[in-house]
Amino acid sequence: MPSWLDPGSWLGGPAAGRLDARDDTEVRRFLGLLAPRDPAGLERMAQSALSLTRRHFGRTISLYAPLYLSNYCPGGCAYCGFASDRPQQRMKLDGAALQKEMDALKALGIEDVLLLTGERTEEVGFEYLLECVGRAARRFHRVSVEAFAMDTDEYRRLGDAGCTGITLYQETYDPELYEELHRWGPKKDYTCRLDAPARALEAGLRAVGIGVLLGLGDPTFDAVCLFRHILYLRRRFWQAGILVSFPRVCSQEGGYRPAHEMSDNSLAQMIFAFRMCLPDVPLVLSTRERPALRDGLAGLGISRMSVASRTTVGGYGDSPASEKGQFDVNDGRDVATFCDALRGKKLEPVFKNWDAVLSLP
Repeated sequence: MPSWLDPGSWLGGPAAGRLDARDDTEVRRFLGLLAPRDPAGLERMAQSALSLTRRHFGRTISLYAPLYLSNYCPGGCAYCGFASDRPQQRMKLDGAALQKEMDALKALGIEDVLLLTGERTEEVGFEYLLECVGRAARRFHRVSVEAFAMDTDEYRRLGDAGCTGITLYQETYDPELYEELHRWGPKKDYTCRLDAPARALEAGLRAVGIGVLLGLGDPTFDAVCLFRHILYLRRRFWQAGILVSFPRVCSQEGGYRPAHEMSDNSLAQMIFAFRMCLPDVPLVLSTRERPALRDGLAGLGISRMSVASRTTVGGYGDSPASEKGQFDVNDGRDVATFCDALRGKKLEPVFKNWDAVLSLP
């Protein structure tokens, strides 16, 4: 485990001397904000998160949509509906189907897309992903990727094709639990995945989105390690953008149940803590969460959200779609309904805050 991530360095163990003094102070403050709070204490955190979010992001919520390219996967992730032992119809988008998916998203007003695949396979490898990125970059102003971990040269080639950033969750920072949950496949390599965001930024991509899958491991441990990871990346790549997501385990094919159920209040407190310690970092909440919770947290720490999500391959257009998604979506509102809810809170949905011309070499 890298020294910057060693739990001993934030729990006062023998590795504590490896910490930069400033990081030590920030980590201990963050850890303190995760301590149990009474309702009044949580409300004070909420007010601080609200003030900081408005100061840095105004009354805006940037919107994006995921676009699943494929559900082929050789991996054995215990918590994923795309794991190779799930009874799943496997498919990928060909050129015509990808065109229909992009047309459908454009018709919804979407200008920011996240392209997703499973782990690298013969059917869906890097060259296929590269081609899809190039085609999407000609249609949308912002294109990012959530796929398998890659090397620096591959990330550089994605950037040259029009990719602005990647999303890559470590899932859990507990190495023993990580080994147990990733039963087989290339994702089983903990260190390769841990270093991937740094490789992407070394390659010149503008932003990386990171997070943990809340419910897999102890949430306090994972949150603090995630915070340490962010400090490391921001110190090393000060000119790059970091985004933080807060996905909770959802029901999925395979029926995995999280070992650490996380309440709505605990999730909100974690989001408030990240906002108070990282006031200028975009915090992301997806359609994994139900409408009432998403509406409540919009602008209250959260500054970026997915909308009208489909987790099936071919879920937007009129081509045949896969029968089952990666996980169940809990906020199924269409774009107009969701945007009306934001405006009802005096928040402005933003479909475009990036121009594709800025991605040109």
